[in-house]
Amino acid sequence: MTKLQKKSLDKPDDVWTFEKGKLEVVDLGDVVVGRSTLEPGWSWEKCVKPVVKTNSCQVQHIGYMISGKMKVVMDDGTDRNMVRVMLDLSPRAIMHGF
Repeated sequence: MTKLQKKSLDKPDDVWTFEKGKLEVVDLGDVVVGRSTLEPGWSWEKCVKPVVKTNSCQVQHIGYMISGKMKVVMDDGTDRNMVRVMLDLSPRAIMHGF
């Protein structure tokens, strides 16, 4: 059972950096929370795929877009454009900044 915890993304447990972006992560035991900061021109194919060597993100996640725009393309080809203040559930997807 998960216990009550308090952590801040301003003091992440881990930070992953990659071309044109970074991911700050806090681990709460049963769930991991991350904050992505992506620069203009970022895309999965150009900036992350060369590092992780997968065609798409293989981690199911829930996203909350605070600012900017992003196109999400699922492995089956389904896509959607994400904009500010929008929730997203992506089982496995390729993300493109635009």
